[in-house]
Amino acid sequence: MSIQGYDEELRSEREHVAGLYARLDAERARVRQRFAGALADHGGTAVERDVEVRSLAREAKRLDVADHGLCFGRLDAITGERSYIGRIGLFDEDDDYEPVLLDWRAPASRPFYVATGANPENVRRRRQFHSSGRHVVEFTDELLGRPDGAEHGDAALLAAVNAPRGEGMRDIVATIQAEQDDIIRLDHPGVLVIEGGPGTGKTVVALHRVAYLLYTQRERMERHGVLVVGPNPAFLDHIGRVLPALGESEVVFATAGGLLPGLRATAEDAPDVARIKGSLAMPEVLAAAVAAHQRLPEEPLPVRLGGAEQRITADVAEWAREEARASGLPHNEARAVFAEIITYVLSERAISRIGRGWLGSEDRPARAKLKAELLAELAGDEQFTAALDALWPVLTPEAVLDGLCSSPERLRAAGADPSLLRAAGAGWTVSDVPLLDELVDLLGRDKAAEERAARAADRERAAEAAYAAEVMDQLTGRQDSMDDEDHLYATDLLHAEDLAERFGEHDTRVLAERAAADRDWTYRHVVVDEAQELSAMDWRVLMRRCPARSFTVVGDLAQRRSEAGARSWGEMLEPHVPGRWEYRSLAVNYRTPAEIMAVAGELLAEFAPASTPPESVRSCGVRPWARRVADGELAAAVEEFTREEAEREGTSVVIGPPEVPGAVPASATKGLEFDAVLVVEPERILAEGPRGASELYVALTRATQRLGVLHREPLSRALSGLAAVEPAS
Repeated sequence: MSIQGYDEELRSEREHVAGLYARLDAERARVRQRFAGALADHGGTAVERDVEVRSLAREAKRLDVADHGLCFGRLDAITGERSYIGRIGLFDEDDDYEPVLLDWRAPASRPFYVATGANPENVRRRRQFHSSGRHVVEFTDELLGRPDGAEHGDAALLAAVNAPRGEGMRDIVATIQAEQDDIIRLDHPGVLVIEGGPGTGKTVVALHRVAYLLYTQRERMERHGVLVVGPNPAFLDHIGRVLPALGESEVVFATAGGLLPGLRATAEDAPDVARIKGSLAMPEVLAAAVAAHQRLPEEPLPVRLGGAEQRITADVAEWAREEARASGLPHNEARAVFAEIITYVLSERAISRIGRGWLGSEDRPARAKLKAELLAELAGDEQFTAALDALWPVLTPEAVLDGLCSSPERLRAAGADPSLLRAAGAGWTVSDVPLLDELVDLLGRDKAAEERAARAADRERAAEAAYAAEVMDQLTGRQDSMDDEDHLYATDLLHAEDLAERFGEHDTRVLAERAAADRDWTYRHVVVDEAQELSAMDWRVLMRRCPARSFTVVGDLAQRRSEAGARSWGEMLEPHVPGRWEYRSLAVNYRTPAEIMAVAGELLAEFAPASTPPESVRSCGVRPWARRVADGELAAAVEEFTREEAEREGTSVVIGPPEVPGAVPASATKGLEFDAVLVVEPERILAEGPRGASELYVALTRATQRLGVLHREPLSRALSGLAAVEPAS
């Protein structure tokens, strides 16, 4: 195409895309008008109004995400048909709703990602737009079915991977590659494992897969939402814009330490302790710890009943305990069974004493009346309640776990490893969260507390209804003296289905907020990133959150740092989804340049020789460097790096020991990417053994352009590929 022809084509495409934005704006204006009308509409029930308002709010949000990069490509078919591809679908209402812009998830859009020169999928030309805001800056064409048809990416892909990094992860919807698209659209109802080395795009592939599932299975998916679990808050912030940018918002983001509402654990246990807490031996330990609170009295416990003293003996308590345990109910709910047996024995003994000589077995009404009086007496007796609390107390997960881990005797009695011992009241760790979650199921609900809360809610609703009735009485009495405007207002109130509903509190939280606050919420799909770090106990938590066992699992076993993490995917998944998990791998590195990956690959070959590093698709032309500094020169060298990078476009990070100013540990950068990375004292990281080697591998593979290393001790042989540089004079 000549320069003049290109310019004319570019003007035409700009006009076409401007027309698509005009359609988008018109549709958005219509939705906002309907939204405002729904908010003002007093017809229908509150539930109906709420459903309509939420539906329109979702539609408005879907349209809002398309403000930037609405249309990013065009397909020209061999037959001459032309299709435009974008973030959302747009339709021509005047032409039987013919699509004028195809949603990237629609089946008709798939050739945009999978067509190659060898297999053009009936596509003659693939065009990609490069935009700034709403303005098409340029386009690139790929003519398929020709020898120069690119199999691995094109100018658009290379432009994307070479561009400076921003504050958050970008979606890859415009540059999805064929191997990635196959995974995104894979129709598998169980657990899909996506493994890939650094830079293979496995995280964004997983997120785009969620967007695809929400698009194709919206009715099933959006009622329950999606849970995305990541390694740390920084990572969640990093990826947090991808799904909203694709028009999906019914998503809860959480770390493994935040899966229990009200708790955000970030502290980590020592590796050996984390391994023990993460093992499948812990459910039995926790069950034994709960059972230890189900006691028998060493001496009979006295209870006053019917004017005389009764006693709870060990044999009676043992019978009650056996019945309660045999019920299969969680501990707190089984307390009712325990109390029922104790109550039965005490009341029967009291009836035998009180009715001696006058109460016959045939006198059922009198017996029933006496029984009811005795039960009421027991229910309000503090001594009896104290006895129940001593033998079968209401427990909380926190109290059980803290009591277990702070007592050598309790640990020994529960068959737990003595290394779990710690001070009472110590803060919770990430490894404690699955134990607390397990205890929620072992303990169950505190029925008495729930009943008290329900009674309080009933009283509040009754008060609201009384207030509403009073308002209606006042309005009714005033109608004769009202002017027209006041009369219309009063009539509107009087014709509402229930005025109390207007004063009552409704749950206006979006699905993601409600799901995040509810421990018993179940999700339709769960994404787990850096999944190699999760323990067997973590997986028990996640399986409870998704009974349908629909997961997208993303990880790299070579990057595992946790002693409790996965050594194989089958080891973790087979107990939960035997035969229902599928494995896919990504082998192409789109992020890390070949120069940096060569250094990281040498390290990988040394600590994980069975692993194959991903193949980088590009070079950056800058060789990674290493500089040895004296003790007093380290801080100045770090400052020099920080100052130089501040003058460049993009992002940078210093990874190193905590005493280095501004440095972060490698674990805090998992899943993140930066234009430039400075690794300080890699030998100290390697000193932690296999875990340290994995940490260093992560650190070396965060950079997309430039990598530097500062060291005081000689470098290991695995880092010999770094170019030695001298300090600037």
